[in-house]
Amino acid sequence: MTGTIQKTLLAAVLAAVMAISANAQSGPRVGEEAPEFTAATLDGDFIDLAHLRGKIVVITFWSTKCEICRSEIPRLNALANRFEGQQVRFLALTMENESRLVPFLKNFPFRFEIVPDSWGVLIKYADKRRTGEVEMAFPTYFIIGPDGSVLYRGSGWDRSAEITNQVDRSLSLASARKP
Repeated sequence: MTGTIQKTLLAAVLAAVMAISANAQSGPRVGEEAPEFTAATLDGDFIDLAHLRGKIVVITFWSTKCEICRSEIPRLNALANRFEGQQVRFLALTMENESRLVPFLKNFPFRFEIVPDSWGVLIKYADKRRTGEVEMAFPTYFIIGPDGSVLYRGSGWDRSAEITNQVDRSLSLASARKP
């Protein structure tokens, strides 16, 4: 009888785990279409991801309150410098508003196009628990390919080598396709 109870209990636990997994949603994964968005930059320009087709787009979700994000800015600036003049756009999306960002950026200049008030975009890219809670680590990076698909997704400290490799590979593929 004990074995039957254990098997029944195990089956119930597995069913619960599968139900939770089925009800959770993940943000876009590598190979999937990147969620479209239109947003205003801190400089007053508008970014429309659909209009960036044909380019590689490097996106970082970050916060001024994130210690890792602050330490990453020089590495990310070096990336932006390295790919300057190429078919690559660098976007830094944050949920914070202009009044918080302007003083911060005076002390921590960031070469990416800054997109404030990006909660709506973050929702599209973040993982979501079945309870509706949003999960996204800061910083989180996405690289969107020229065809609009996610080429890379990563988070945490010093992903610059991974990002560089993926952008280099994508640029090589794009130039190989040109007649």
